[in-house]
Amino acid sequence: MTMREDVSTPRRTKEIIQRHGFSFKKSLGQNFLIDQNILGKIVGAAGLDESKGALEIGPGIGALTEKLAQTAGRVTAVEIDQRLLPILKEVLEPYPQVHVIHGDVLKLDLQELFANEFSGCNGVSVVANLPYYVTTPILMNLLEAKLPLENIVVMIQKEVAERMAASPGGKAYGSLSIAVQYYSEPELVCTVPHSVFIPQPNVESAVIRLKVRSTPPVSVEDEAFFFEVVQASFAQRRKTISNNLKSRFFPGEGRERLESLLGEAGIEPSRRAETLDLQEFANLSNTLLAAGLK
Repeated sequence: MTMREDVSTPRRTKEIIQRHGFSFKKSLGQNFLIDQNILGKIVGAAGLDESKGALEIGPGIGALTEKLAQTAGRVTAVEIDQRLLPILKEVLEPYPQVHVIHGDVLKLDLQELFANEFSGCNGVSVVANLPYYVTTPILMNLLEAKLPLENIVVMIQKEVAERMAASPGGKAYGSLSIAVQYYSEPELVCTVPHSVFIPQPNVESAVIRLKVRSTPPVSVEDEAFFFEVVQASFAQRRKTISNNLKSRFFPGEGRERLESLLGEAGIEPSRRAETLDLQEFANLSNTLLAAGLK
C-alpha cells in the first residue's frame, strides 16, 4: 500500500471536498475534523485493538474512520448522506475491514447490526464525531438498546458533555445526567477548539467517554417508571421536588400522602431535584411504585 496523506489534514480534506464538488448541509450538522491530535485522543480513549470492533456514526469523508481502521479489527460506519458514499468508497479503499452502511442510525435495528457486523469481536465500542442536533437521541438509543458495548467515545457539544458528566448540586445536573450515569460511567476526555473543524461550528466541543456498565449502579423495580419519576422531578427546576411530583402524581389531592412517601424514601420535601443522587431517585421511584402510583 503506498503511503497517502491522512484524510484529516486541512489540505487533503479541502482537496477531497473540492474534487467531489461536495457542499455541507447545515441540516445534517456536518463539521469535518482536521486535527490529527484530536483524532488520536478519540481513538485512544476507546481502547481498541485488532481483536475489537468499532461502530462509527456519521463518518463524513472518513478522517476518523481511517484512524479506526488502523487500530480496530473491524469497523462499521453508518452514514445518512448518500452524497458521501462515493467519497468514503475512495478514501477507505485500502481498508478491507471497513464496512459502510447507508442509513439513519436511529432507524436501524441495532441488535441485528451488532450480530451481523461484530460477531467474533472481543468487544465493541462506538466512536464518532456526532451531529450536534441529534446527539442525545442517538446516545440514549445506544444506551437503552443494552448492546454489548464497552465504550462510547464521542465528540459532542461541550455543554451537553458537561451535563452528562455532572454531579448532583450543580446547574448542569439534570435528567440527562441521571440517564447517562444509570447506563454508563462518563468521563470528559478533552475540550476541542472551533479551529479543528471545517466548517467551524459556532459552539464549543468536547470528547466524552461513556464506559458502558454491565449492570446499573442502583436497583430499580421498574426502569421506565424510574425515568418517569426523574423527568417529573425536574419538570420545573426552580420548584421543590414535592411541588413537581404533586403536579404529576397527586393532582387535586392534598400534600400529606406525598410528603409521607417522600419521608419513607428518606427525602426532605423541600429539596430540589438537582440535589438528589442516583440512589435517592431509585429509592423514590421504588417507594412510589410500591404505593401503586404507576
